[in-house]
Order: sequence, then structure tokens, then C-alpha cells
Amino acid sequence: MSTGGSGDAAAAFSDLERPPLRAAALRRALLVPGGLWTDLRIVEETGSTNADAIAAAREGAPEGLVIVAERQSAGRGRLGRQWESPPRAGLALSVLLRPDLPAARLGWLPLLAGVALAEAVRRVARVDAYLKWPNDLLLKAASSESPGRSRRAEPGVDRKAAGILAEAAGGAVVIGIGLNVTLRENELPRPDATSLALSGAANTDRDPLLRALLRALAEWYTRFVEHAGDPEASGVREAYVFHCGTVGRRVRVELPGGGVLQGAAAGVDGDGRLQVTDPFGAVHPVAAGDVVHARLEP
Repeated sequence: MSTGGSGDAAAAFSDLERPPLRAAALRRALLVPGGLWTDLRIVEETGSTNADAIAAAREGAPEGLVIVAERQSAGRGRLGRQWESPPRAGLALSVLLRPDLPAARLGWLPLLAGVALAEAVRRVARVDAYLKWPNDLLLKAASSESPGRSRRAEPGVDRKAAGILAEAAGGAVVIGIGLNVTLRENELPRPDATSLALSGAANTDRDPLLRALLRALAEWYTRFVEHAGDPEASGVREAYVFHCGTVGRRVRVELPGGGVLQGAAAGVDGDGRLQVTDPFGAVHPVAAGDVVHARLEP
């Protein structure tokens, strides 16, 4: 893995639509005195930024480390899924946090990261983005007349542009985020995926996207820690529900043990669990599972 900044001569690129991240400028903007972020490493290529951050955590790296890869060849997603990203076509990053919080509150950290991601994408790219519980970012389906709409995807179905994975290691929490920025239709990893560019984003410059994401994440994380991990007092739960498009929809949840739960997503409880009301009116708190949104009626 190269550890050189991607803005130097070694980071020459051939795709003019995908310039490298400007490492020096990003460090000046993000590594500020008294701020959360203490080290920003931009690498040309790595297998997994989460794996790199976990290794750093086990070696005693302090809180505030950010690792960003211009290309990720073995990224890890939820439920053991793997994915890779074309060079400079997205944001693949991991952050190292060492929160002094009760273990029961740590499950809110990936949800908190989802709030930060949704805010950054809405603010910079100006696309209609929302969260699918627990931590996928979906973009509203483009109209059938849109030239950017992927013909591989079912018309009218919202598609995934980003995912978040949190892992514990060495007394720390590592949060990985992967965002598709300029992936083209033939580069999408699966038919239900999309990118900011394919969804008509007003801005696909990765530098301001990364700055907005890390600033929002630092703000929400700091507020969460200051309130001892209380999702209500910190405002995290309210913000998550605001950005969560799962709440209020009919859903099908594929549970880890192989079971299936169908019903209406009624809300998110104080532990970050999705509350699903089954057809008989019973409420089931779901801590983990794959959620499928039912199609919305016109």
C-alpha cells in the first residue's frame, strides 16, 4: 500500500473526470487545533481501509485517524460482503474513534455516521438522499426520461450509493464509509446500486464531499460524546429518524437466523433498533437484518 499523498507527482491520473484528492489542502482544512481529526492518510490503493484502521488501532493509534483510499480492492460491507472501487471514482475511508461511552451506546455510532453522510451528500451534491436502516444511503430514483438512469435497475426503485460498516478493535471503534461518486453504469457493482453522477448530482468533486462529511461526522460525534452517548439529549436519534426513509414504509426484514419479518417500520427506538409492526399489531424491535423496502404506490 502506498502511503504517499495522492496530490503529488506519483499520483498521475489518466481520467480527467476523476482527479486525485488534494491531500495537502485537505489536511490544512481538516487537521485543525482542538479538532477531532488528528491524522489524515490518503493512500493510492489498499485492500480495505477498515482493515488498515483496525491494524492502526491495535498498534495504539490515537483517536482521530482518517484513512482514505483512492482505490479499494477488498472493501468489507455488512454481513461479510466484499466490494471494490474503481480508482478515484468514489470515497472509501475509515475513521478511528475511541469513545469513552457505555458499550450499549456504541451501536449508535454507525447510525450517527449515516446522519453525517446524508447531510454532506445533500449539502454538496444536492441530490435527494436518505438512509435505509441501519446504514445504507439511498438516492431517489431518477425519472424515466433522465439520461443518467441506469437501464439495469428497475424503474422507479431507489438505489444504494453508499454503505457504512463499524467494527470494534483494540478498545476503539472503526467506522468505514464507501460512497459511489462518479461510477458509470458499467462500473456499478450490482443492479440496485447507483452513484452521485448517475443521479444528477450538482457537484461530484470529492474534496468538498470529504470535507463536508468529516466535519459533519466530527460535529455529531462530539455532541454525542458530550451527552454521554444519549441519543435523545444529543439529538442524534431525532436527526437519524429525519433522514431515515425506512420509517413509515412497509418492509421485509431478512433476519440473521434465517427468519423473515414483514410489516410496517414504525420507528427507531432508543437503542437504534428498527421497530416493525407486524400485520397483527405486534411490535418487533430489530437489532440486525437486511431490510427491503416495499414499492411506494404512486
